[in-house]
Amino acid sequence: MKYGILFDLDGTLLNTLEDLTDATNATLCHFECPQRSMEEVRNFVGNGAERLIRLALPGKDNDPEVSEVLSWYKDFYAAHSQIKTCPYAGVLEAVEAVKKAFPVAIVSNKPDTAVKPLCARYFPGIYALGETAGVPRKPAADMVYKAMAAIGVEKCVYVGDSEVDVLTAKN
Repeated sequence: MKYGILFDLDGTLLNTLEDLTDATNATLCHFECPQRSMEEVRNFVGNGAERLIRLALPGKDNDPEVSEVLSWYKDFYAAHSQIKTCPYAGVLEAVEAVKKAFPVAIVSNKPDTAVKPLCARYFPGIYALGETAGVPRKPAADMVYKAMAAIGVEKCVYVGDSEVDVLTAKN
């Protein structure tokens, strides 16, 4: 039986927190909402962009519509996701070593429009899947199964850094 290795992206392979914080705050500023600290944004990420935006908004009756804010955020982040983002020390070499022994894929709750360019830059040739319509995001196992099928494996090891990733692996 052929095994594969699937990786989470944010916080596991790439340090994306500064770009996520900057995009969140640019969005909040655009909608005249108070800004958030990096630590607050760190606590908001992991369950997709919509949840990040819902948590980042002040939670007032006069908050702008989440769908409008989310759309603006996604466009801004897609254009600004590679400014401060970088791989953690040793990650590029480790992924290259793992690729020699196993099929590899990346699965992220980040919007697919940001996942694809980031992975093309740092992990070219590796199948990558981000949040996309019709595929429930992690911790549902759907993204994992789709990635497994894409790389031709029946079993995998899932590597991540958060509670969402632990639940994903269990599912």
